[in-house]
Amino acid sequence: MADTPGQEPEQRLPVPRPPIEPAPVERFTSPPQARTFELTPERAAQVVRQSSNARWVGFLAVVVVSLFVAAYWFYELGPLGISEPRLDAEANAQQVTAVERGYNLFEANCARCHGTQGEGGVGPALNRQDKLFAHLNENYLRQVLNAGGRYVCGNPHSLMPVWSNTANPPGPLNYVQIDDLIAFIRAPSDQTYIVRDASLGEPKLDPITGQVQTFKGWVDPNYKPAAGATPYPDCWTDEFASGSAAPSASAGASGAPAPSGSGAPSASNAAGGSPAPSGSAAGGGQTVSVVAQGIAFTTTAVTAPAGTPFVIAFDNEDAGTPHDVDIKDASGAEVFKGDIFSGVATKNYDVPALPAGTYTFTCVVHPTMTGTLTAQ
Repeated sequence: MADTPGQEPEQRLPVPRPPIEPAPVERFTSPPQARTFELTPERAAQVVRQSSNARWVGFLAVVVVSLFVAAYWFYELGPLGISEPRLDAEANAQQVTAVERGYNLFEANCARCHGTQGEGGVGPALNRQDKLFAHLNENYLRQVLNAGGRYVCGNPHSLMPVWSNTANPPGPLNYVQIDDLIAFIRAPSDQTYIVRDASLGEPKLDPITGQVQTFKGWVDPNYKPAAGATPYPDCWTDEFASGSAAPSASAGASGAPAPSGSGAPSASNAAGGSPAPSGSAAGGGQTVSVVAQGIAFTTTAVTAPAGTPFVIAFDNEDAGTPHDVDIKDASGAEVFKGDIFSGVATKNYDVPALPAGTYTFTCVVHPTMTGTLTAQ
C-alpha cells in the first residue's frame, strides 16, 4: 500500500526465499596415466631428437647470418681494396651520367662560342691545362654561369649571357643542368665517356663505322704547372695585354704555356737567343693582306717575297675578339709574333726577311685559326 502523507513510511521486510541446495555433480577425476611425470622411452628419444635438431637449426642460422653480415660488409665498404665501396661506385656512376649529360648541354649551348673541344672561338679557350688546373674551378664556373660574362672581366657588355634560371633575368638552365655542365668541363682526360642521345639517353652510333661514339674529358690529372709559373689572370683578356707575363693561349690543351705579348721569345730562341721579331718592328717592303672574320682567317694562303722584309696588313673583323698573326716554320718554331688586338681594327706587322719555304701562320688566341704563307 502507498505511504500516507505526513506519516513515516511503512517498514518493508525482505521477501522470504526457500533454501538453495547445490546440485549433485560427480567430481572429475583423470586417469592415472595423465597424472604421471615419467617419460616413456619413446617420448624421451623424441625429445632428444627434437632438441638436437633445434641446435642444428640454430647453428645454421648463426652461420647464415654471419656470412650475410660479412658479404654485406664487403659489398658496402669494400675493405682492403678488394672491391669498390657501394656508395663510391654509385657516386662514380652518377658522375659519369652527369658528364655525359653535360656533354650534350655544352654542344647545344657553349660550343658555338668556345669551340666543340673547348679550343676557343668567340669566347676564350676552356680546354687548356693551365686554366683547368686552378682557374676554372667548380666555384668559379658556377659563378660565371650564374652571373654571365660580366663576372669574368667586369664587362657589362660581355657577349656571354646568364645561363642559370635562378638569376635575374633568368637563364635557360636549371641547377641540375648547371652541375652537369660543370662536371663535363672538369671531367678527367683519362676516362672515356659515351655520347648519348639528349632525349632518350641511348648511346649514339657513328653513321660510318657503326661504333658507339665516345669522348674524353679535358682535365689531365697528372698536370702540374712549372715551378714559378705565373698564375692564370682573373680576366682572360689580361693574358693578351702587351708585355704581359701571363701564360699564352698557344699552350692549347697541352698545358705548356709560352710567354705572351710583344717580343715574346720563340721556342727556337728559348735557350737565350734573340727574341722572335714582333709586330710593329722596323721594316718595310711588299704588303701581304690577311683578314680574320668569324674566328677564322678568310685568307688561308698568302705569298710573300723570300729574303726581303715585308708587311702583313692584318684586318681583324671580329668585334671585341682578340686576334694576332704568328708565323712558324716547318719545324714549328716561331719566327714572327704579332701584337694581339681586338677588332674591329687593323694593324700592320713588319716582318723581317724569311728564307724561301712554306710557313704556317696562326692566331695565338685561337689556335684553330691557321693559314699557309709561302716565301718565294
